[in-house]
Formats: sequence, C-alpha cells, structure tokens
Amino acid sequence: MKAPIDWLLEGDPWVAYRTRLDLLEQPETAVEVRAARAAMLDHPLLRGLIDELAGWPGNVIASHKSAGQPFHKLAFLADLGLRAGDRGIDRIIARIGQRQSGEGPHQVPTNVPVHFGGTGTDTWAWALCDAPLVAYALVRFGLKDDPAVRRAVAHLAGLSRHNGWPCAVSRELGRFRGPGRKDDPCPFATLIMLKLLSELDAYRDGAAARVGTESLLSLWADSRARHPYMFFMGTDFRKLKVPFIWYDLMNVLDVLSRFPWLRGDDRLRDMAAILIGKADLNGRYALESVWTAWKDWEFGQKKAPSRWLTLAAWRVLSRLEAVPAATILTKVRATLRPPDASA
Repeated sequence: MKAPIDWLLEGDPWVAYRTRLDLLEQPETAVEVRAARAAMLDHPLLRGLIDELAGWPGNVIASHKSAGQPFHKLAFLADLGLRAGDRGIDRIIARIGQRQSGEGPHQVPTNVPVHFGGTGTDTWAWALCDAPLVAYALVRFGLKDDPAVRRAVAHLAGLSRHNGWPCAVSRELGRFRGPGRKDDPCPFATLIMLKLLSELDAYRDGAAARVGTESLLSLWADSRARHPYMFFMGTDFRKLKVPFIWYDLMNVLDVLSRFPWLRGDDRLRDMAAILIGKADLNGRYALESVWTAWKDWEFGQKKAPSRWLTLAAWRVLSRLEAVPAATILTKVRATLRPPDASA
C-alpha cells in the first residue's frame, strides 16, 4: 500500500505545505517547505480568496453557519498558515482594524431581525460566534502582541463562565440571544474561543480553557440528553466535513486535540475512535458532507478521498498520540478490516 504521506505530498500545495509542517515536522526554512508555500501563495484559488477578502468584510450574511461567511474564509486563510507580509494579507488586516468596538472585539456587519431582539437593520457589531474567529486569524497572521488584538482577546476570554462561553453579543445587538437557556454554554462559541486560546501561551493552560474543554467533553458524554442552543452531536455531527465551519466532529477534534493535557481523556479518545473507523484501507478519508460554498476546492466533493480532510484527520491523531504520522498509519491500518464484499 502506498503511504498516505506520499499521497498527501502529491496534492494541492497547501496540503503539501501543511503536511510537511504538521505531520513531517519540517521547519519553515526547509527547501521543500518553502517551495510548497510559494506554490500555495501563487495558486489561483488562494489568490482569488485573498482578493475576495480584500474588500473585507463584504456583504451581510444572516446565518453564522453559512460557509460563505467572510470570517470563516478568513479563518481558513489563517489555518493554511498565511501571515502578515504575504500578498494581500496586510490590506485585509488594515480593513479589519478599522472596525474595533469600544469593548475590544472587532466588528462585522450584522442584521438581527426585530422578532429575534435585534433592530432589523445592518449594524456593525460582534458576537461570540464570529469575533473569536476574527481574533484567531489576526493572531495567526502574527499579531498576537498587537495591543488592539490583545484587547480583543482579553475581552472575549473574560466572558467565560463556569460552564464555558455563553451566547454573548455586543451592546449594538441589544437583547439578541440564540435559541437556548441563558445559563447554558453555547457549544460553537466555546469551540471557537478554545481555538483562539490554543494559540496563546498566556491562555492555553488557563482556567477558562480548562473549563471550556470540559464543557465540550461533558456535552459529548451526555450527548443524548443535552443539546444547548440546539447544537446536537448525533448523526450529522459525526459526518466528516472540512473546512472548519461549524460544530461538527472534525472541528471539535481539531480544537480539543490542540490541548496536550487532554490526550489521555477517554471522551476525546472515544471521539477519535469514530474518526479512525472512517478511514479506508490506505488511511485516507472521504468527505461525508460538503459545503457548497467551497465546491471549487478539492474538499468540495464526496466522490474520492480528500487530501485536505485526510491531513486534518492525521493531524488530530498525531497530536493525540504525540508520535510521528507514520506510526499513526500503522495503528490506523491495524483497526481496519476489508470491506464486506456483499455491501
């Protein structure tokens, strides 16, 4: 069988780039890494995405779950490893900085209908289901020590409660709150806050991060009975899907696996076992659901195994085992059985 590492390196340049960094642990200075990064930055799909975000923040989109939301695309650029100084990124950073609330988080255009407690008009505001992703992107772009970014992060982190992060919005949005009890944590807000804090030494091992991770793991353990803000962890949650947009298995695993002190947690390993069981005999993964907004990308189809999904899966498993990806491949293969010929 052909090793998935070789197969990943044959893929799109962003797959090759992140594979070399995240699975092979090659340094940014390595010739192969630099070549993959240069090819990534010159790729038409990536250039088109950067050009689109140059007009940040773009049009108002009602649903935070929409995969076409600019802040989801921004976070994807950050996940790839783009940074300040790359073509077009400084312009995006500057435009984001033009709209920072007095509270600290950066704002995006929002429209909350009157019957949901909003004004029904386009408003510059922030919510805990968007602001953490904007801050995450800025941190990943290299601005973690920028005073404006530090202020945004501090305010968002300070909203943590005893059970994670709530459904919270800026004062411009008035009484708006999602469909849940006000004392419940919002699973998605908690997830993306943890993604943000995982990038910051001052917060990664702090009390808020530990409370947040416990919140998500306890929801998994009690997933049949608890569905705060109508976030379920059932069949749809378990479908493999990238890029990271909403509250699903791959996104939760990717975020929780960033915290080394969770590696031995049985609940996290239970989630990882589901992932392992979805691999084919070559250790590759196929999408079980796709975001139509990303249909032009390699991970916008379900007909063939996806390299970007496979990379994301192996990265999770590598983090949890804290061993090289080649060793993980051996363990994955050992768990697999040939498909039933009658199926």
